[in-house]
Amino acid sequence: MVWELSAVNVGTGLPLEGVRVLDLSRVLAGPLAAMIAGDLGADVIKVEGPRGDPVRALAPPYFGDDATYYLAVNRHRRNVVADLLDPGDFAAVEALVRRADAVIENFLPAQYAELHIERLRRVNPGCVWVSVTPASSSSTLSREPSFDVLAQARSGLMGVTGARGGEPTKVGAPVADVVTGLYGAIALVTGLYARLAGRPGRHFEVPLLESTMSALVNQAQGYLATGVAPRRLGNDHPSIAPYGAVRTRDGLLMLAVGTDAQFERLVLALGAPATAPWEHWRRNDQRVADRDVLRGALEEVFTTRDTTHWLERLTSSGVPHAPILDVDGAFDQVAVRDGDFVGEMDSPRGPVRTLRSPLRIDGVRPEVRSGPRRLGQDSAELLGG
Repeated sequence: MVWELSAVNVGTGLPLEGVRVLDLSRVLAGPLAAMIAGDLGADVIKVEGPRGDPVRALAPPYFGDDATYYLAVNRHRRNVVADLLDPGDFAAVEALVRRADAVIENFLPAQYAELHIERLRRVNPGCVWVSVTPASSSSTLSREPSFDVLAQARSGLMGVTGARGGEPTKVGAPVADVVTGLYGAIALVTGLYARLAGRPGRHFEVPLLESTMSALVNQAQGYLATGVAPRRLGNDHPSIAPYGAVRTRDGLLMLAVGTDAQFERLVLALGAPATAPWEHWRRNDQRVADRDVLRGALEEVFTTRDTTHWLERLTSSGVPHAPILDVDGAFDQVAVRDGDFVGEMDSPRGPVRTLRSPLRIDGVRPEVRSGPRRLGQDSAELLGG
């Protein structure tokens, strides 16, 4: 079987043009990694079982017959249906693996054995193989199904997310899956580089648990160095103040005063006197120790005027700050509304607006060349069925 590149992936000038990626993954993390490869020019074929990727029905909301969840991470790939338990379908997928430069999958160990995935790996030992797993294969957790919210719960991320003294809270977007997908994309391009350097056939595990724990970054390092577990602080920062939300007369705005010099500029912008207690707070360690008293003093000033006034005032002050926007507001801000981050792609239902890649290459954002496909839309062309 010949894997001819899709016409939309020829002549793009993108860095991964000519790279063939087979996507055997489902849900979010694996498909996101494959989509990033596709955004960068790779020719991606997605293989779905007869029932399709479960996120096709993970709705509402729907756009046509597909959940928007599916549309979010499945552009830039052709789509075939294959039942790996069927010998004919398995042979057809084997033929695709032989031609692939990289494969992404997220089968559990029991599925790995039942579907003979190791046999697929053996037909192309020089292929980059990326396995998205619940946890590292050395752990018993690797055998248990996991999802974004479970990874957030188990990783400690929920332990540092939420109001002070309140219940643990998940992040409002699937950050565990997203971080894991990004690590998956890093693994894929690293493996491709290794092939070019004469070190083919690398197998990368991308464990959901450890990838999510890596998102703790400074919180994890603080704990490992001191043994003191971080606590929930709402919007506050564990090491910097004021670095969080302050109340205005009609709402909230976000401050990110990361240095002592920025705090001095904040004091000037507020018109506060250079006397106690403001003089006492010139150093960050003092501000962190007094964060609640400091917030009270700041809000005494901020609540005298509305949010718009303070945004205008702080814009010319050199004090890092931001409005706190809902999703509508985020898409309506000038940097996004008047930019090219939001584009359009085709879908089985028709054109739909979508986020383009956040990357720019030599100042140019990659175009969306093709959108998600119908289930099995390319089976006849690619599998002959």
